[in-house]
Amino acid sequence: MSTRPVRRHSPAVYRRRRLAVLLLVVLVIGAAVALALWRPWEGSAAAAPSPSSSGTAASPDASPSASAGASAGAPATPSGTPSAAASPSPSASTMPVCSSGDVTVSAVTDRDSYSAGAEPQLSIRMENGGDTACAINVGTAAQSFTISSGTDVWWRSTDCQTEPSDQIVQLDPGQTVSSVEPLVWDRTRSSVSTCDDDRPRALAGYYNLVVSVGGIDSEPTQFRLR
Repeated sequence: MSTRPVRRHSPAVYRRRRLAVLLLVVLVIGAAVALALWRPWEGSAAAAPSPSSSGTAASPDASPSASAGASAGAPATPSGTPSAAASPSPSASTMPVCSSGDVTVSAVTDRDSYSAGAEPQLSIRMENGGDTACAINVGTAAQSFTISSGTDVWWRSTDCQTEPSDQIVQLDPGQTVSSVEPLVWDRTRSSVSTCDDDRPRALAGYYNLVVSVGGIDSEPTQFRLR
């Protein structure tokens, strides 16, 4: 039985085979690096809108009326000033000024009778009974609270007022607004010369509250101190 001699390839053939394997390894590594940098699986996820953003934009609950109600309910100015339901309006300056023929101003107390030591809380209510919107100054510079007993004036909110301000608001037909916060009377007699001093205490009896806003006066509201 005869044997054939094994044929050996030339060194050039081996070099070509090693070069081909090396090129294949380089291609595999290059593809892996490209995938790591490109991250095509993240591209599709980034292009899709998130559920939270799309839900907010298309939410049927975010109605215009809800937004308007929120803005309409914002407070106007501190204690004693009518609520911002009659909110400042850029067009208020071009509107007719509210008059006593259209707007009714009422003096409001939180109780009809106060036990010894209880301090009355005073508020303002305004109602536009006219057919058109009008502008009125509800700032602290244009309002006053006056408490009297008979002809004797006991207390004025303007006696010791500091930094009065103006605020022009629009009052629509049929609209009623009230004070944001009540003004508290400490049951003492006021005067411009005793703002920082001890003042006489009010005696038990009947008192009347009159308020004024934007030049419109209220009718007296009676209450009792015990």
